[in-house]
Amino acid sequence: MDDGTPRKRHADGDLPAGGGQEAGAPVRLSDAEWRARLSPLAYRVTRRGATERPFSHDEWPEGPGVFRCICCDAPLFDRADKFDSGTGWPSFTRPIRPGAVSEHEDRSWFMRRTEVRCARCEAHLGHVFPDGPPPTGLRYCINGVALRFEPADGSEGA
Repeated sequence: MDDGTPRKRHADGDLPAGGGQEAGAPVRLSDAEWRARLSPLAYRVTRRGATERPFSHDEWPEGPGVFRCICCDAPLFDRADKFDSGTGWPSFTRPIRPGAVSEHEDRSWFMRRTEVRCARCEAHLGHVFPDGPPPTGLRYCINGVALRFEPADGSEGA
């Protein structure tokens, strides 16, 4: 039933525009709050921009589902867009929806790359490179510790 409330499409369904965290409200916590909420490795990667060792998160449950931000639970990537890039990090051809991630120039370590962050909480996720498979030609190379997998059947993921 249409009650006239403005709505926007979201990966989790139609939500009232501007309403709550599921509608995309920014998540801003203090450094102490992030430290308390995250494991030491997840904190270093997502809040300090570190990179986890390759092949440290290659055992994901099989089947359809959504990869969510470990910091704020925002939906970021669909399992259907995941592929084996051989790099040792989870790789995807695209975000789950436009605006789910933000991209930023990264000139660290004498390189020029594009950093990928969660659009909701600004967690460092990884980088995107123009060497992926069709249909996008992109490879979103993401730190596994920055993600939580939620199977489509609703059971808990790794």
